[in-house]
Amino acid sequence: MLMTALTLVTGVVDTVGYLGLDHVFTGNMTGNVVILAMALAGAANLPTLGPLVALGAFLLGAAVAGFTLQSSPKGWNRRVTLLLTAGCIALTGTAAISLIVENVGRQSIGVIVAAVIAMHMGSQALIARHLGVRDMTTVVITSTMTSLAGESLVGKQRPRLLNRRLGAVLAMFAGAAIGVLLLQIHLSVPIGLGIAITAAVTVLGSRRWH
Repeated sequence: MLMTALTLVTGVVDTVGYLGLDHVFTGNMTGNVVILAMALAGAANLPTLGPLVALGAFLLGAAVAGFTLQSSPKGWNRRVTLLLTAGCIALTGTAAISLIVENVGRQSIGVIVAAVIAMHMGSQALIARHLGVRDMTTVVITSTMTSLAGESLVGKQRPRLLNRRLGAVLAMFAGAAIGVLLLQIHLSVPIGLGIAITAAVTVLGSRRWH
């Protein structure tokens, strides 16, 4: 359930990045690779700096999280709590910038905002791998949908539609839809929702661990 909630956060912040920060994915790095390739190949009206910076920031976040967790046992622990807390602080900073800077998505600082969110999402993705919840990467659902179609629905065991895999797909869908609605209020609002959900996951996960 906690990883499903973080998957919903990815849907929200990817909407923020793509619609509010000049077509930059902050969680789905596959999208950034494709956008960057099309832009470099000459496709018009596609950004290059934003996706490139977001890719680098995502890798940095994953690397820092990997270094932090490499000597810790699998499962939730104090370091997971600290990483997610740091992510909440980083997201709070981006929300504050969006409130201070008018039309932040059209300013150069918008690239920095996208990079900070992407760095947190890289950390979140590594945390999900560390926790080892099957089919819950929290940042992509392509492999999850493949497993849903090829194993849950037509596997040798009794087919199951209602399972964790479908939950991940629905969470990503719901997060993106909610993100669009909240963007109509202000860019900071969907980011604020991401902060609230991540904070709740951090508190609940920490309590379960203790």
